[in-house]
Amino acid sequence: MASVEKMPMLQEGFEKLQEQLKNLKAERPEIIDAIEEARAHGDLSENAEYHAAKERQGQVEASIADLEDKLSRAQIIDPAALSGDKIVFGATVTLLDEDDKPVRYQIVGQAEADAKEGKISYNSPLGRALIGRKVDDEVEVTVPSGDKFYLVSNIEFI
Repeated sequence: MASVEKMPMLQEGFEKLQEQLKNLKAERPEIIDAIEEARAHGDLSENAEYHAAKERQGQVEASIADLEDKLSRAQIIDPAALSGDKIVFGATVTLLDEDDKPVRYQIVGQAEADAKEGKISYNSPLGRALIGRKVDDEVEVTVPSGDKFYLVSNIEFI
């Protein structure tokens, strides 16, 4: 029997996925109406509206299945309940880059990662390099733009 791999995520990420799922499910009746209307136009072989609606239906159904899978495997982690001196999932980390400029990231799940918001996946190159590190540890990460060096200056669980 295959084991189901849990997907760690924060409550905020879980709620965002639930909202996306709700919106996609609400779109289903609109797509069905569009398919019915396009079908009424006659010959389906050259009916662009029909084919576009059917394609959109396939995309929505695939997205719904993907979101339902992620939500069913979600393991919600509350960073406020965590503590310690090592970087773990959910930790908010302040790093100093090579120019001693502070950058701040929260280690999150893949489904909620957004670098612009300072949320990086625990599976990203930087996320993997940070897990298990402590304050004053130096971290080297190879990214597409080259090697980056950071110094861990603070670890928070907020």
